[in-house]
Amino acid sequence: MNRKEIIRYAADELIGKGNIAIISKFFTPDYAAHAGDKEYRGHEFIKQFIKQVHDSIPDIHVVSVEFLAEDRNKIVWQRTLKGTHKHNLQGIPASGKKVKWVDMVVSRFRNEMIAEEWVVSELMGELLVKVPSKRI
Repeated sequence: MNRKEIIRYAADELIGKGNIAIISKFFTPDYAAHAGDKEYRGHEFIKQFIKQVHDSIPDIHVVSVEFLAEDRNKIVWQRTLKGTHKHNLQGIPASGKKVKWVDMVVSRFRNEMIAEEWVVSELMGELLVKVPSKRI
């Protein structure tokens, strides 16, 4: 599998299907994820993240994966995701809202495995946006 195929497959299996069995095949043991000023490490983090997302948005699925740029060991890409917010997510109570959002990701590879990622996500903004009430 080439790097783009790894990203597509991992996104679909992990996020779309919740298949954590693939983690050790595609992510280095010292994997690091960066989101804002926070850093998360290891396979346990990936497992916890996937569980949290699937608990909160059980019908989550990957709508699309688009590749924007690539160099020797990095790929810049975005994924569009969709699902229904049915349970609490990081302190945001379930809304029942159908949400669609984009994550921008930079994935760094080492030995054809994902070693590090930087992620910017629109998800929290989508969950916090209030639906305008209808005026009578």
